[in-house]
Order: sequence, then C-alpha cells, then structure tokens
Amino acid sequence: MPGTCVIGLQWGDEAKGKLVDVFTEQHDIVVRYAGGANAGHTVVSGGQTWKLSLIPSGILRNGVACVVTGGVVLDPAAVIKEIYGLESRGVTVTGKLQISDRAHVVFPWHIAEDKVLNESLSGGESIGTTGRGIGPCYRDKVGRSLAVRLGDMYRDDFPAKLAHIVAVKKRLLGVGQTDDLDATVILEQYQAYAERLRPYVADTTAFLLDAVEAGKRVLFEGAQGALLDIDHGTFPFVTSSNSSGLGVASGSGVPGRWVERVIGVVKAYSTRVGGGPMPTEQDNATGQYLRDRGNEYGTVTRRPRRCGWFDAVAARYTARLSGVDELAVMLLDVLGGLDEIKICTAYEIDGKRTSQFPSHADDLKKAVPVYEMLPGWQEDISTAQTEAELPATARRYLARIGELLGRPVTIVSVGPDRDQTITCHRPATAAAPWPSPPQPVPANA
Repeated sequence: MPGTCVIGLQWGDEAKGKLVDVFTEQHDIVVRYAGGANAGHTVVSGGQTWKLSLIPSGILRNGVACVVTGGVVLDPAAVIKEIYGLESRGVTVTGKLQISDRAHVVFPWHIAEDKVLNESLSGGESIGTTGRGIGPCYRDKVGRSLAVRLGDMYRDDFPAKLAHIVAVKKRLLGVGQTDDLDATVILEQYQAYAERLRPYVADTTAFLLDAVEAGKRVLFEGAQGALLDIDHGTFPFVTSSNSSGLGVASGSGVPGRWVERVIGVVKAYSTRVGGGPMPTEQDNATGQYLRDRGNEYGTVTRRPRRCGWFDAVAARYTARLSGVDELAVMLLDVLGGLDEIKICTAYEIDGKRTSQFPSHADDLKKAVPVYEMLPGWQEDISTAQTEAELPATARRYLARIGELLGRPVTIVSVGPDRDQTITCHRPATAAAPWPSPPQPVPANA
C-alpha cells in the first residue's frame, strides 16, 4: 500500500487534519503537496489543540517523515513560526521535516498585490482570499520571470534577483502600494529565513520517488477542498492550486499510479468561507445553530463560515473528480438536537431539474436546492465507539450519504479528538448510479 490520499470534497474545512493524524500511524511519510499558509488544519489529542497551516499534520507522531513539496507556496515566516510553536510544546521537528527546494516563496510584494487585486467582482461579491499572498505567488510561479523558489535563496545571484524583482513590482503596483518594499530590508530578512530553514531544505521529489519505489507507505494530505480547485471548482471563487485529487501527482511529483486508496472527506453538513455560490446555505437560525455547534470559524483567519445542509450534488461531483474510493463523514455530532435534517439531492436551475454540478458560478448561483428530509436525533453521540452505538436515525443519515455519493462511508467522526473516530467495516463498492430524486421540499422550509 504505497499511497493513500485524503481529499476534502467540499469548500475546505472538512476536518482533514484530524483524519490525517488518525491515519499517520499507518504510514511512514506524510506529504503536503499544494496550497500555502491559507490552509488551516486542526488536530485535537489528549486535551491539546494543534493548529497547522504548512507543516503536515503527521508531525505530531513519532517515527514519521513529513514532507512539504514543490507544489506548495511557502511563507518562510509562517513555517518558521509553526516550527517554533511545535518545538516549544515538545514536538520534535528537526530530522522529521523536509521542505522542497522547488517550493515557491511568498514575499511582501505578493501580500501587497493581494490587497490590490482582491477587488469586488461585478455584483460586488469578493473572491474572498485570505490576503496572504498565495494567489499572487502562484501567479508569479506561472509567469516564471519574477518567481523565486526556496532553493534560489541559497544561490549567489539571489540579492541581484531580489533587487530586480522589487524594482519591477514597484512599477507594476504603483505609488502608495509599495512604501514597505525596500529591497535591502527584504534581502536581510529573507536571508535570515533561509538560514533558519536550511536544515529542512531538500529535493523532496527524489526522496518521495525513492520512497514509493522502496514500498514506503505514503499519506498525501490535501489542502482546502475540491470545490475550490482552480480548474474544476466554483471558478473564480476558488483557490490558486489544484485542491482536488487531481493535484496530487503534479504537486508532489509522485505519479498517480502510486496512490492506491483515496479517501474523500466531507462534513455532515456544508460550510464555505468568503464569496461564491452555496446553494444549501442557511442564513438563518439553522445556519447559526450549525456554526455555534461546530465552532465554524476559520482556523487561520477566524472568519465565520457560512453554514448549510449537506449538498450531495456537489459532493458526488468532487468524489468522482478526485477518484474517491471511500468516504469519511466528519462532525456528525454537530447535527445532534435537530428534529429534521435535509440533504440536497438535486438542483432546479431556470425551472429545470438536474443532478449535475454546473460548470459556471452564475448557474450555481441560480440553483434552487431540492431537498430530501430525514429524521434527526436528540442523543449526544460524542462518546460512541462503534457504528452500532449511534442512533438509528444517524445510521440512516450516513447510509443515505453513501448511497447518494455512490461510495461507502468507512469512517465517522463524532468529536474533535482523535479517539472520537469510528471505523465502519464495509466492503468497497463501485460507484452507484444517481438515484431517482425525491419529491422537492421548498428550499427555505
């Protein structure tokens, strides 16, 4: 079993970090292959909470190598802060962490560009970036001539390259946006970062290819969610990388043939941060109930998340897109206390019903969800250790998600701690055809 991949199937924040932590003990290496410091993973263990943005969640386990690959855009200050935070709490990082010399580096001009470019779209809806320079860094990566990789910072021509880039950025950004872009100050700062990170810098592509060929067990940790994929998500309200399962090979340098198991992670309901269409959003008391119960505030930004019912149309699309074999349903405990729970099984767009996820955000904005209503439960399920201990209505809800997505639910989370994880023993099955949609329930009922 050389490769397992954990992919979020919604708009991020699916509790992938917890699942990666749970699976780490079954693997030799954990890999972060995309995104940047805009991705937050939270792991709770033994009463302690750990918040990570760049370093793989596997760092909390001993005897496991952790790799940040060239598909990641690296904020040196952020990763150094994470290293210090882990070491100050007794977690060993040195000797466990490798960072690719191919990783592109976030600089102050990227953050300045983010502030300029994150303007309102037509209609006044912001794309909703975190303002951390991730998108502009990816833009320079594709543009090539103004890009800096981590390995470049150790070369003799780095000072001259940085000075040239600062001069160009000042011309591009204009007066009033570049007051803090002093090439001398930035050079001194980033040379200090480079020295602090030197023990961790490596050719991670060669390391991972050697590892999979040697039969090492590798766990690939997805960032954000598949609905934010730059090519296949709700464009333009997306991130700047391939956050679906399609990004594993390009981001890590490991061909897809080495990934034998793909686990799709979903919340038991839907959330989204920032702008963009979200058909099942509940901007009402139900949404606030989910937000309060689930502590739905961004790990990195603390922005309140938009909350709503589970969208099976969107999740089935991303499960197919990412080649998912099985499902992990997280935060099931948050739904406790609701008399009724809804699942979106189809959309009505311009009067026509469809079970296909639209390719254009404007069509998704017009989508009216068609709901199937299921009974809820009042019991506290946070102490359940087996699926049999869950209320019958909770088991029915899980089964329905599996039916609608055409993949078996094999993992259920009933709380934030790693011990609050239930393994469901079900044989793997082929994806089922989409079932006939039920009669619609009014969208705002």
